[in-house]
Amino acid sequence: MAEDEGPVRVDSWIWSVRLTKTRSLAATACRAGHVRVNGERAKPAQTVRPGDEVRLRLAGHERVVVVSRLVRKRVGAPVAADCYVDNSPPPPPREQVAVAAVRDRGAGRPTKRDRRELERLQGR
Repeated sequence: MAEDEGPVRVDSWIWSVRLTKTRSLAATACRAGHVRVNGERAKPAQTVRPGDEVRLRLAGHERVVVVSRLVRKRVGAPVAADCYVDNSPPPPPREQVAVAAVRDRGAGRPTKRDRRELERLQGR
């Protein structure tokens, strides 16, 4: 295992425990302000220690995890699950998620009338 004594960069840790697919995505999320460590915005090089709370917002869903173990290198999914405690809120029920408009295949672009009806339904 790639366990280490000292602190680990937050972008590296997020990638190592498989919260993001790549380290560059983790660093980009940090720079965009989508990562918070103990309530404060985190830069990619900020360090994390066991007991820190990390909040990560990706694709409209927020993950709230508490660091329980530090790893520097990417690890397998079972080991990664042991490195944090997941306190994320449950996803909203499917009834609350807005349904995307579906058009028949080959129907072409929406007409101006169709577009106005869609905007009215969406509340714009």
